[in-house]
Amino acid sequence: MAFELPPLPYDVTALEPTIDAQTMTIHHDKHHAAYVNNLNAAIAGTDLEGKSLEALIGDIKALPADKQGPVRNNGGGHWNHAMFWEIMGPGGGGAPTGELAAAIDAAFGSFDAMKEAVNKAGIGRFGSGWAWVIVGHDGKLAITSTPNQDNPLMAGIADVTGAPILGVDVWEHAYYLKYQNRRPDYLAAWWDAVNWNAVAQRYAAAKK
Repeated sequence: MAFELPPLPYDVTALEPTIDAQTMTIHHDKHHAAYVNNLNAAIAGTDLEGKSLEALIGDIKALPADKQGPVRNNGGGHWNHAMFWEIMGPGGGGAPTGELAAAIDAAFGSFDAMKEAVNKAGIGRFGSGWAWVIVGHDGKLAITSTPNQDNPLMAGIADVTGAPILGVDVWEHAYYLKYQNRRPDYLAAWWDAVNWNAVAQRYAAAKK
């Protein structure tokens, strides 16, 4: 069965002023849609069509050589963006609570220290990519970044692997209409859109 573009879980205006409606519309309806369409085209008529998205991107080097690039770029783009929409939401921001907050304090010393480290990873990512908070294989939180549409699920490709619970898109198409070349301003503002309940659910699932 072909992969489908998931609808945004909120209106395109819901994250304003952090992310403007025009950016949301183009980002979801054009960029994310293109990843889905290109992924479907790449695997059409092959036995890869029956695999889950996680199975496809989790072991890319096991795929036929001519499929590895298209699945890496477009499968990664589909997974990354589907997660990105889910971990944001109207009325977001603030700080996490409960077990997630405790895990953040244990790993980074404080929530502010974690934000600073994520922002640094995003600012330091040359060109396009993502900054991530993951649950590592040791069960502890860690911060990493990946180029392009790579992500920490990609064994043998990502420098640091684990279960992503938060990821921020630092491709220019995610912020350029509003923030132009000011990636640090975008990253500083982006935390006001984070849905911490969704992130906490990902953390709980990753610990199981």
